Amino acid sequence: MSARAPAHWSRRGAGAILLLPLSLVFMLLAALRRALYRAGVLRAQRLPVPVIVVGNIAVGGSGKTPVVAWLAESLREAGFHPGIVSRGYGGSVEAVAVLAPEGDAARFGDEPVLLTRLTGCPLAVGRDRPAAGQALLAAHPDVDVLISDDGLQHYALARDIEIVVVDEQVMGNRWRLPAGPLREGVARLAEVDLVIAHGALSAALRAATGAVPVVSMHLEGGMLERIDGSERRPLADFAGQRVHAVAGIGRPQRFFEQLAAAGLVVIGHAFPDHHPYAPEDLHFEDAAPKVLTAKDAVKCAAFAPADTWVLPVRASIDATASQRIVEKLTHGIPPA
Repeated sequence: MSARAPAHWSRRGAGAILLLPLSLVFMLLAALRRALYRAGVLRAQRLPVPVIVVGNIAVGGSGKTPVVAWLAESLREAGFHPGIVSRGYGGSVEAVAVLAPEGDAARFGDEPVLLTRLTGCPLAVGRDRPAAGQALLAAHPDVDVLISDDGLQHYALARDIEIVVVDEQVMGNRWRLPAGPLREGVARLAEVDLVIAHGALSAALRAATGAVPVVSMHLEGGMLERIDGSERRPLADFAGQRVHAVAGIGRPQRFFEQLAAAGLVVIGHAFPDHHPYAPEDLHFEDAAPKVLTAKDAVKCAAFAPADTWVLPVRASIDATASQRIVEKLTHGIPPA
């Protein structure tokens, strides 16, 4: 789990047990809300194009952003024109906004800005996902499929395909918020269209997915880029060298381990997810180079020292996953 996660999430100890009554209230309210949508009392809004939701059932970094980028690329290769809608967490947008090509992470959020740069897809942010989708379609009428980033629990937006990214390491004690890190129970995995496993799954968790296909993923990143874009070097060139690894993501330790596995001598600096960086955050006493995640780099480019490098990563996922998604888009969705 993330080093910043509450300690009681990691085990079923006294701290977690004391919060179980609140978890029960959270679980009942969430179940009631979903039942109201299923019964039509609360109405999910259907947009004029298919919607694919990419989400997770636990709080924390599961690798969802690289999966959204992979999905956008896969859809484009299949002939679609995808757009993305996102909550824009960490940004300052109050209503709905469509990103400009060089969007500001302080306004739109770090993940939306990164996704725009990674995919080149039109992207809109907003707490109201249906409104964000409508704004995006109005601004980009060529978009013929929408990807909802981290929208699994946003039932106000009708969806045609649900993809859940699972990293068992962030699931902790398997209890619901606030006693544990789960937004929804593991039984939810048996109701989606595809589970993407970031890392190995235990036999019990794999059994919880039922008949839903499970595909594995890993993150690939072999090149470092200077933050001003002036130079690219193989990660292996830094083997044996001390570096300050800076990460404000859901699981900073995964980033540190990736660098260490390439032979770098890592001095890790973990910040909270979506941390609003300031210049002093990248100031260290020695002259060792700084290495950032791509998500952090979009917030630090304006003030990062020249010896700051970025490690871009991409999700490697079995081709059967994209084939299944395209097949359902092409043949498995009734007209809106």
